[in-house]
Amino acid sequence: MSIKVVATNRKAQHEYFIEDRYEAGIVLTGTEIKSVRAGQVSLKEGYVQYRRGELWLVDVHIAPYEHAGMWTHDPKRPRKLLMHKREIARLASILHEKGYTLIPLRMYLKDGKIAKVEIGLARGKRKYDKRAAIAKRDEGRRLQREWKEYAKR
Repeated sequence: MSIKVVATNRKAQHEYFIEDRYEAGIVLTGTEIKSVRAGQVSLKEGYVQYRRGELWLVDVHIAPYEHAGMWTHDPKRPRKLLMHKREIARLASILHEKGYTLIPLRMYLKDGKIAKVEIGLARGKRKYDKRAAIAKRDEGRRLQREWKEYAKR
């Protein structure tokens, strides 16, 4: 079983605390899957919405396929996610709690055929949380530089 990562949401780790991760299938049209295979996907502003017992991927941009002609798709249309009913019901109950949201973390192809989306149950970070994460990262980099200098001696 091979996995080819098509797109990642790098900003998600900075903007949110990711508490849990789930795998979901995604319903795509023919031209969309061709664009996904070409890697023309952007997850930056995307999120997952719960509507009438179903999960929908909203604001994810899948570029129109070049060779589609007049039968192309809308790049930002909502796309249905495929998960078990129990998982969806459990996520829906969690989403009604204050401060939780579902965001797409990465999109990948399983065995080169099936498109999957990894979604994360996330809580938004406050400004001071982001500053603390940046300070921690900078401190780690500084220590790495010092260790590298020490190892050269």
